[in-house]
Amino acid sequence: MNTEDEIRRLADLEAIRDLARRYAHCVWQRDAKGCIDLFTEDAVMDTGDRPPIVGRKHLLASYEAIFAQTELNPMVHNHVIELAGDRASGHCYLDLRAATPDAPMKGHGFYVDEYLRTPEGWKFASRCLTMADYSEADQGEAGSSAGE
Repeated sequence: MNTEDEIRRLADLEAIRDLARRYAHCVWQRDAKGCIDLFTEDAVMDTGDRPPIVGRKHLLASYEAIFAQTELNPMVHNHVIELAGDRASGHCYLDLRAATPDAPMKGHGFYVDEYLRTPEGWKFASRCLTMADYSEADQGEAGSSAGE
């Protein structure tokens, strides 16, 4: 691989890792518009607990509804990415704390993602969440308002 190709590969990997970090940041901030700006127009989000959400319009409505009642505090790590030209796929691991209307929650799992290079940069084409565990947290373990 020549130097130019290696630089592009490294820049692509960092841009995709940043996409997952920005998504987590937007979720922490309850920024629904910021979240959907990270997706392609026809993107699919599968949270595993309801039918997949298709398209940015439906994603926006879903995020607004969730953020109105739940504080989510995701921490992403161990990002594994496979590049394939203007497409890529990856796994991104998740530790989650949440303050829900019913109880503070904690969990962990992973996303299986498909990414697409667009004129605006890398975007999520799809995200599929698998939670290995999501259960009630001890007081103080969830989001910042969980114990209030």
